Amino acid sequence: MFKENLQILRKQKGMSQEILAQQLNVVRQTISKWEKGLSVPDADMLIRIADVFDTSVSELLGVRIEQEENINEIAAQLALLNEQLAHKVGRHKKVFAIVIAIIFMCVFAAIYPRWNELWRDFGRNLYYFFNQ
Repeated sequence: MFKENLQILRKQKGMSQEILAQQLNVVRQTISKWEKGLSVPDADMLIRIADVFDTSVSELLGVRIEQEENINEIAAQLALLNEQLAHKVGRHKKVFAIVIAIIFMCVFAAIYPRWNELWRDFGRNLYYFFNQ
């Protein structure tokens, strides 16, 4: 019962195994083993899992939780999450481009005055070389 209940509760909350693992301070593979029934958590961990899902340990272990069948609601939530993720990725790309542009401008500003001096000195040296 635990493995089915854990998987159903996790999916109802829209959590991945990775996110749940981070909240419980375990590795993702541990969550996978629990959901496959290859291992079970200890009593302290069961209490922490119940707290994450706002449920009781007895419900987590015994009572079978019915899966939500409202696929349209789940699809709408997934669409919203995808849209938010796309917006976040787009924002990260813009910030990255701005940071690169600022770095380029700083490097150019630092180098350009030095290039001016080098070309001026090169021109003077050429002038003196040909006019001696």
